[in-house]
Amino acid sequence: MHNQSIAKWQHDHTFEQDKIKVGEKKTLIVIGITAAMMIVEIITGIYYGSMALLADGIHMGTHAAALGISAGAYLYARKRAADHRFNFGTGKVNALAGYTSAILLALFAVLMIWESIERFLKPVDIAFNQAIWVAVVGLVVNIVSVWILNDNSHSHEPDQHPAHHHHSHAHPDHNLRSAYLHVLADALTSLLAIFALLGGKFLGFTWMDPFMGIVGGVLVARWSIDLIRVASSVLLDHHGPEAIRNKVINTIESFDGDRVTDFHMWSIGSGIYAASLSVVTNQDKTAEDIRKLITRYTGIVHTTIELQKCSSLSN
Repeated sequence: MHNQSIAKWQHDHTFEQDKIKVGEKKTLIVIGITAAMMIVEIITGIYYGSMALLADGIHMGTHAAALGISAGAYLYARKRAADHRFNFGTGKVNALAGYTSAILLALFAVLMIWESIERFLKPVDIAFNQAIWVAVVGLVVNIVSVWILNDNSHSHEPDQHPAHHHHSHAHPDHNLRSAYLHVLADALTSLLAIFALLGGKFLGFTWMDPFMGIVGGVLVARWSIDLIRVASSVLLDHHGPEAIRNKVINTIESFDGDRVTDFHMWSIGSGIYAASLSVVTNQDKTAEDIRKLITRYTGIVHTTIELQKCSSLSN
């Protein structure tokens, strides 16, 4: 009987991390496309003796491996969602995968720049017609992949929490973001290569090939650094979005006599947060009253509330 009486105050900590996310489905589709293109390029490259096709096929394979990290993270987070070893569910697994993929993206950028510098110092003959064809095919494949992974906000997926359907704040999925940046980087590489190869073929500007490689490497490096910064802020429990924090404080303090004296809010998954706060009030209210105020539209799914009474408190 005792257990039944307290059951209504207990809840699990999966926070819907056991559900298949939009990002997982999209990533699996792109992995299939990338792997298929990789196989076609490697087979045709060997059959026709084309090093350009073979090299691009291997390059596709590296991105398929990076996308595999994203897919594996989604699967692991979903299967382990009810594992009690995770204090607030497995949401941060996806942030960790995004961080890891961002590191790989940064290494890819460094290799692009390094190889381009070598091409400046030691120019090589380029089979322009064949290379242009490979770049165009690669661009088409990557544009399709970018379109699939893009969800109209480049880094956010739709609200997965019906209870928060009026919540207007973005819900970053760093794992999906990393997959998106990998295929975007590949598309950028193909696009810059096409410009450089056309310049070399028709204008004789052979220097454009390594130059565009450096430009692409710098841009990819900037994307990876931004993703590393954002994903690490989740892993290190930085404060949640300022807009949500201000909304919580303003909502609580909109009642006479209520003051927030301590407030911590951090991300525990895509668009979901945990919060710990202390509230001083001169009203006759409970912690449950405060919880109902702040969890409806903010994405906060787990709260620890300390409520202090002070009859002399006033505006």
